[in-house]
Amino acid sequence: MAPAESRPLTAATRKRKKPHKPSKTLAKKPTNAASTTNTKTKKKIKQKKPPPTPPAAVLEDEPVGSAASGVLLSAEMPPARQLEFLLRSFERAAKMRLSPLELDAYSEGCMVPLAEGARQDVESFGDHVKGAFGGSWKELCEGKLEEGAVDAGSPALLVICSAALRSLELLRGLKMFTKDCRPVKLFAKHMKVEEQVALLKTRVNIACGTPSRIKKLIDMEALSLSRLKLVVLDMQRDAKSFTLFTLPQVSNEFWDLYKGYLDQKVRGGDTRLCFYGAVSEKDVKRVLPSAE
Repeated sequence: MAPAESRPLTAATRKRKKPHKPSKTLAKKPTNAASTTNTKTKKKIKQKKPPPTPPAAVLEDEPVGSAASGVLLSAEMPPARQLEFLLRSFERAAKMRLSPLELDAYSEGCMVPLAEGARQDVESFGDHVKGAFGGSWKELCEGKLEEGAVDAGSPALLVICSAALRSLELLRGLKMFTKDCRPVKLFAKHMKVEEQVALLKTRVNIACGTPSRIKKLIDMEALSLSRLKLVVLDMQRDAKSFTLFTLPQVSNEFWDLYKGYLDQKVRGGDTRLCFYGAVSEKDVKRVLPSAE
């Protein structure tokens, strides 16, 4: 019997292949462009942080004398403690220690206390100065030279600030005294030395400026301290919380001025000092670590 012939596979007998299904990774859900944009926007809004609060020193409407604004040395400390703050700051700047004999030369009477609870701002500055001078405040208003009594270029009040702009601000607070005798601005910004020397050849009751220019004019013998009764040390903090005692370079210039000319007048009892404005509690603790 003849073997059966093999038949070719027909289309009907071929094994059918399963159709390819779409891959899960390729199957995407329809997206709504508008909803995606809204979601991203919401995320951005949630992540957006409020702007940082500026330092307490630059808040214009902050009540001066509040706990947030720092310590008003002239109002919240007794004169003996104010003097200690001054001398300890002097020692830190000079990198030395005053001997007990040198410390005995100072009296707490050289520090002027100001009214506790009163604002220490530009508007109140004139009233504070008037109170510090007592019954002799009228000499700040007089405008005539007096031979043998009032020399040219010898102010009774000297205000020392860390910046020229601050000097101008405080001078605005002294308008009650400057009607008949204009104050002299002693800073370098927009002011030539020759102009200031010319102004100091007349009667000067009030002078206000920065340490460097004040010292320069004293060195030139244009500015005299023979009549100086009160030195106001403006302790207002700048945007970075620096003060007259801590601002780089300016603080060095101030202590050069103090050591060269002011210290001897303070020790002699001829001149008194007054802090004006608030310093940070951190600065106080740095200088007076035992302060409560």
